[in-house]
Amino acid sequence: MAVISAARPFAYCFEPAATALIVIDMQRDFIEEGGFGAALGNDVLPLRAIVPTTARLIAAARKAGLSVIYTRECHSPDLSDCPPAKLNRGAPALRIGDPGPMGRILIAGEPGADILPEVAPVPGEPVIDKPGKGAFHATPLAGLLERLGKQSLFFSGVTTEVCVQTTMREANDRGFECLLAEDATGSYFPEFKAATLAMIRAQGAIVGWTATVAEIEEALNGQGDR
Repeated sequence: MAVISAARPFAYCFEPAATALIVIDMQRDFIEEGGFGAALGNDVLPLRAIVPTTARLIAAARKAGLSVIYTRECHSPDLSDCPPAKLNRGAPALRIGDPGPMGRILIAGEPGADILPEVAPVPGEPVIDKPGKGAFHATPLAGLLERLGKQSLFFSGVTTEVCVQTTMREANDRGFECLLAEDATGSYFPEFKAATLAMIRAQGAIVGWTATVAEIEEALNGQGDR
């Protein structure tokens, strides 16, 4: 058993062999200029800022033998899995499926849907394509975690208040012990990130815990064993 003693709101205990790191939607369409995030009018710099810390977390997880699982938010080319309630939201310069600088926006197989090279999966690491915000909706993630015998989940990725939080709440409802890496998650709106972190760990970790990458690394390196 390992423990992140500085986790908030209190110490987080986990068994590394039963823990997976979920890397949420670290895609070019959300993080690079010319992608969907920028088309919605957002500044992508806050998301770019978490790339180095996310890469550190992934490296530490791999070294410790944790499973690393990626998600990508994307749709089939005919948009049959993208309901109008999602397709018509907002007033973007480009909508889902429109041609953009990195191919069609949020379409599976297009360059914009790819995970950033700095945090890309290595052979053998699962990549879950999801049509919704939560990674459990209409995906094989629940079955994969069951087959792998996972009980605890670390979360990283973008955006904190949308896809990351939605997936974390879905996982909490399914009985997983969840922890969000504070400096390996990002939002276009810093105040939304801060509010999400507070909501997650409120009321005695009602959704889960939070910790920094350095605190997680310390536990994975054996200094947090108990």
